[in-house]
Amino acid sequence: MNQTLKASDTAARQQQAASAAGSTPAKDLLQNRDFIIVGQQPWDTSIGSNCKNIAAELSKHNRVLYVNAPLDRITAVRDRHDKGTKKRLQVIRGKQQGMEKVAPNLWVLYPDCMLESINWLPRSPLYTFFNRKNNGRFAASIKEAARMLGFSDFILFNDNDILRSFYLKELLQPALSVYYSRDNMQAVAYWKKHGARHEPALMAKSDLCLANSSYLAACCKRYNPNSFYVGQGCDLDITSSASDIEIPADVQMLKSPLIGYVGALVDLRLDIGLLQYISEQRQDWNLVLVGPEDEAFRASALHHQPNVHFLGQKETAQLPAYIHQFDVCLNPQRVNLMTIGNYPRKIDEYLALGKPVVATRTEAMDIFADHTYLATSKEDFVRLIDKALAEDSPARQLARRQLAATHTWENSVAEIYKAILSCSPKEPAQYKNEPAEA
Repeated sequence: MNQTLKASDTAARQQQAASAAGSTPAKDLLQNRDFIIVGQQPWDTSIGSNCKNIAAELSKHNRVLYVNAPLDRITAVRDRHDKGTKKRLQVIRGKQQGMEKVAPNLWVLYPDCMLESINWLPRSPLYTFFNRKNNGRFAASIKEAARMLGFSDFILFNDNDILRSFYLKELLQPALSVYYSRDNMQAVAYWKKHGARHEPALMAKSDLCLANSSYLAACCKRYNPNSFYVGQGCDLDITSSASDIEIPADVQMLKSPLIGYVGALVDLRLDIGLLQYISEQRQDWNLVLVGPEDEAFRASALHHQPNVHFLGQKETAQLPAYIHQFDVCLNPQRVNLMTIGNYPRKIDEYLALGKPVVATRTEAMDIFADHTYLATSKEDFVRLIDKALAEDSPARQLARRQLAATHTWENSVAEIYKAILSCSPKEPAQYKNEPAEA
């Protein structure tokens, strides 16, 4: 399977170089259109979000309605004390407006509907019935918001929302439907249960599919010939390399070298054993981990290592100050179906600050091969961190910043526009409304 799906990293590099050097500005490709965006990442998320960045870029020259996922009954009970859940319940009860204008051409919708929690159901006509019902409630809320805004002839942009948005093409009847793949959702048990059938069917019936890595674009192409690699952007404003960044108090007393990671500490994606090995092999290094921990990380032996420092979750605006203090930045990924094809957003953020990066070698990392150190074993990580520390220089830092500067959201959205303009809507007869039973 890997051989079939493996895309040419040379082609990916050529496409990125073309985007950076001579592509048509995004604003000259598509203007004055209406976009409705649905997806996994809510607007009020506390972490970086591809979809939010894309929405902001789209809204510079088009009108955009960003739709948060609806609340479901289990979440409403389980997370009832969460600020976001409370807000959504207020909207559902009619005590708060569900639509907010957050920028001149950008609105955020908190749907006024409650969905049934149905993922526990087996594949069956009952599941299909309730999923259609959930999609119908969701669509009704979106339709009303679109009516209020006067949206017409809109483009539906679906960011990895496989189940709740499966029938939205039929229910909303957009001018064009786009499926955006930025994660291999089927690598997660929750999504695999029903997503293994639904995602291929959703890809197939969408007018086009987009992906932020060449690997995921190849996956999409198995089901839809209109599949395109559109690259990835980096929020260069957040990763400012200004020399006057204040040193965070919780790293001021740590002795260099600081070997750091910024992001969610999740066992599915990150190799705890690898981090343990690095900390044990080089106790003269301080390993600094910035981000929220899952249960596996909280229970890990890393907490007993004197040279490992868990600093917890920080506001997005604070992260550059931490990265700025690192001598080497890490991306110690596991290699699995979730990570092998994912574009690692944090690599651009590290490089934008000129930092040396040591990361697990995956297919998605190939586009960074000339400016990062890629490891295939735990021994490689220790050796390459040493090498990165020894080789760092102003010239290398500049080259890293220059590479990150080519990975802009403007360039990525320009590729999205090109893909949209190259495709025509499919007739309903060309796809089935239900996922295949195979």
